[in-house]
Amino acid sequence: MKKIFILLLATSIVQTKFTNNLLAQTQNISSQQIDSLTELVLKTFNVPGIAVGVVKDGKLIHAKGYGVTNLNTGKKVDENTLFGIASNSKAMTAAALGILVEEGKIKWDDRVTDYIPEFKMYDPYVTDAFTIRDLLTHRSGLGLGAGDLMMFPDGSDFTKKDIIHNLRYLKPVSAFRTKYDYDNNLYIVAGEVVARASGKSWEDFVEQRLMRPLGMTKTAASLYRLKDKTNAVRPHAPVDGKLQVLDIDWSETANAAGGIWSNISDWSKWVIVQMNHGKYGDSLQHKIFTDDTHEETWSAQTIINAKATAPYNNHFAAYGLGWFLSDVKGYKQVTHTGGLAGMVTQVVMFPELNLGIIVFTNQQVGAAFSAISNTIKDSYIGVSGYDWVKIMHDKVEGGEEEAKKINEAVEKSIKDEQAKSSGKFNVAPYLGTYRDTWFGDMVVSSNNDKAWLTSKKSPKLKGELFPYKGNTLIVRWLDRTMDADAYVMFTTDMEGKPSGMTLKAISPLTDFSFDFQDLDLKKVK
Repeated sequence: MKKIFILLLATSIVQTKFTNNLLAQTQNISSQQIDSLTELVLKTFNVPGIAVGVVKDGKLIHAKGYGVTNLNTGKKVDENTLFGIASNSKAMTAAALGILVEEGKIKWDDRVTDYIPEFKMYDPYVTDAFTIRDLLTHRSGLGLGAGDLMMFPDGSDFTKKDIIHNLRYLKPVSAFRTKYDYDNNLYIVAGEVVARASGKSWEDFVEQRLMRPLGMTKTAASLYRLKDKTNAVRPHAPVDGKLQVLDIDWSETANAAGGIWSNISDWSKWVIVQMNHGKYGDSLQHKIFTDDTHEETWSAQTIINAKATAPYNNHFAAYGLGWFLSDVKGYKQVTHTGGLAGMVTQVVMFPELNLGIIVFTNQQVGAAFSAISNTIKDSYIGVSGYDWVKIMHDKVEGGEEEAKKINEAVEKSIKDEQAKSSGKFNVAPYLGTYRDTWFGDMVVSSNNDKAWLTSKKSPKLKGELFPYKGNTLIVRWLDRTMDADAYVMFTTDMEGKPSGMTLKAISPLTDFSFDFQDLDLKKVK
């Protein structure tokens, strides 16, 4: 679940001048330089609010908020402002399982069916072999974000029971344990293992066994468990060049994959305990998890294809248990990102330098946190001459330009088809209910001389249909913040009548959790 939407305002000239001045410094980046950097990032990528934390040698040496929590209220972001940290929650799910391993209640390589007998994957062999470790390592054989539509963008009508049951219908795209493909739903299953092995909900377990001992008093396992929301951000997304404040739509079923809300002050405590191998307290006299658990979560489990790229000369990359791992200029880098609609976050750690970087934002442009974290880490690992604000600016500008060309071509085809039919789209052949085994029903209907596509179980997925080419239509979702318009491709029976449909996102910038490509809808009435 990550979103990449870009709105670019600052000029390259200003960016280059700033970064050249910054990188001329020989010492580690100062708080004043982080201030200047972050203010520039706010303007460049049109992000309403950002919080930045830097941990060094076990202490939070920089913790500050920038911009506003909500464009409608203008309330300022500070170090205690709460953000949805999304997939940065996964590390806590892994740690929770590690504690249960320590207590002898589970083993990493126990079969999932030993704890969740109803768990099934598409292939019976995979079901039988699937372990708790496999739940955390993105090597299931499922495709990128497979099944995410059951909890994203809202998925309010899918229960945890539904998600676990429906995994059996998701067809693999690679052999089991052979390929990395990021997954969210299996972390939901991992959260259920925590619940069944401990006798507590995942939410209660991580709050009681991880957050509270560390003094993370303002952090909660989900939005709805926050005691005080007065200093919480609202997410934002651009529509037609203007930022909009979004409602917070989150399925409570997915908390173990991405439900935690926290702030820089609290999350720094989590970063510090990670770099202290589970130890905490003034003299590190307490232990929240053992060194064995720490090493397991920070050890390579699934290989990720990586290329040696400037300036970091990284040669290897892998996924551990809840963490991405790589080599950067000879140092071990441990990191993760998170993304919800209208919010993205990042945590980066260099254990050999005892350095941690935390960036939380309330806009869905990932380039913002990358520009900040890369600039900060460069100052510690001895890299100079890279203007990350400009590099990210140019990269996302290129992505936006590509998406614009694709969307313009689609728009032209729609207008050409409408001209052929004098603006009267004959939707009658396509009307009906279409059913997918795991996603449920989608309905093609007609109302007020317009054609509509509506999901029965994911209420946000409702949009108008337009003719495109042949038996392919275009759906434009009513919620324009999603940037997820899709091709709707109909198959026909022997008589030429529509018998099924598939979908595919139009824009290359569409969030991968809109896994339309995994749907196989058959007409049922």
